[in-house]
Amino acid sequence: MSWLDLTDRTVLLTGAAGGIGRAIAAAFDAQGARLALFDRDTTGLEATSALLADRHPAFTLDLAEGDRIAPAMEAASTAIGAPQILVNVAAMSVPRALAEVSEAEFARQIAVNTTAALLTGQAFLRQRDRDQPGAITNISSIAATHSVPNGAGYSASKAALTMLTRQLAVEWGPEGVRCNLVSPGLILTPLSQAFYADPADRAAREAVVPARRIGRPEDIADAVLYLSSPRASYVSGADIVVDGGFTQTLMTHIPRKRMG
Repeated sequence: MSWLDLTDRTVLLTGAAGGIGRAIAAAFDAQGARLALFDRDTTGLEATSALLADRHPAFTLDLAEGDRIAPAMEAASTAIGAPQILVNVAAMSVPRALAEVSEAEFARQIAVNTTAALLTGQAFLRQRDRDQPGAITNISSIAATHSVPNGAGYSASKAALTMLTRQLAVEWGPEGVRCNLVSPGLILTPLSQAFYADPADRAAREAVVPARRIGRPEDIADAVLYLSSPRASYVSGADIVVDGGFTQTLMTHIPRKRMG
């Protein structure tokens, strides 16, 4: 048995087509877990499935369509068995200033980034394997506590997800379900790689991170696996920030004269 003890655990994973979701899927697969993969990106979902040798069922699902979530989760439970673990990775952001974002654009971010986590959680709670402890991990962001200019409400949606997860930890803890967060910092994914294409831009970003590197999707996957495992059996309502120390650098921006 591995230290994480995730062999044959049943996992529902949203956002499986993206860089972070794919890394999490691969990490669970390597541990011998049974997965159901969800994403609205059919092509990306097929790529993740192919990476895992099509060992796990995949379901095309747009989390903005809330009425489709429960039936999709039920189909997944039929395919892999009653779920024991839920990981919500799927998210979206609109590159727009708040003065310009439409009500529909703002609402869609809230629907995908926040409301969907409640709906997937409710479906998980109804269908879960009650013979085993349950674990939910929601992927938030350092944007939940640090506003993103021109993010059109992305920070607000992630802040709401953070508080939702803490409330779930309180309400569902007595049901045997732990609920936690992972908040990534600067992570190199297919979606963000354009920001790092220029070596000078990448070097500038690395210079402001105490760890002096940009994070990898696997860094997030490692935190998710820990929170999903029995090793974290007394961890609930926690937010693991995976950012190389970046959010702790506020005081370094204050101009100071050298002393001595």
